[in-house]
Amino acid sequence: MQFGKRNDEDLLELKNVSWKLEEEDKWILRDINLKVQKGERLVLTGPNGGGKTTLARVIAGLREGAEGEIWLDGQRIDGLDITGRARAGLGYAFQQPVRFKGVTVEELMQMAAGEQCSREELCHLLSQVGLCARDYLGREVGNGLSGGEIKRVEIATVLARKPRAAVFDEPEAGIDLWSFDKLIQVFGDRDRWPGALVLISHQRRLMEIADTIGVVCQGRLADIGPREQMLPRLFGEKSGQCPWDGGND
Repeated sequence: MQFGKRNDEDLLELKNVSWKLEEEDKWILRDINLKVQKGERLVLTGPNGGGKTTLARVIAGLREGAEGEIWLDGQRIDGLDITGRARAGLGYAFQQPVRFKGVTVEELMQMAAGEQCSREELCHLLSQVGLCARDYLGREVGNGLSGGEIKRVEIATVLARKPRAAVFDEPEAGIDLWSFDKLIQVFGDRDRWPGALVLISHQRRLMEIADTIGVVCQGRLADIGPREQMLPRLFGEKSGQCPWDGGND
């Protein structure tokens, strides 16, 4: 959902969010206005370099100096750091996950959950992202995992947090085909995501389970609408043409 007055269903809201790369005096994001409602799955797509990852990092608090307002479940969070936003109920998964030397998968997931989870619960979370838990709980989250494995572990940690809103930056990156099928199931299950879910992705299969699709191009929210409306525009005759450059009818 975009613009309009806030209602009780709006979980994540951005008001005129902008961000400048100071050393180059260049605006990377300009006046992003966006609302994501409770239970809504939003996929943000667009050309490489259009600002999608920067937007995800601004929401998460990883880019300082952003202008505008960010609201989560009625609380303004743009003044909070990444830890404060996580405590407020925001989950975030990196495009390239961080590695933690000396920390096992089980320890990382327990820390993410914020409460003691049984091994059975942890095994269930890992199985949802295509990992056999008995082979991974004791492994180190460092050089002991491949890029695709650590990506799946990170997604499992976000599941463990049970966030009010979650932002995933290209969750399909480094994922094999079988595990990608599992992720489609995970993101498509509304019971697992009762809050707001935002996915940054180029993958059509992820867009096909979205409620809403937005296009970020040249730092702006160039287009947004229901999945049924947006898919033909993205994959029709004018696919590949940035809507901000006149691709929209």
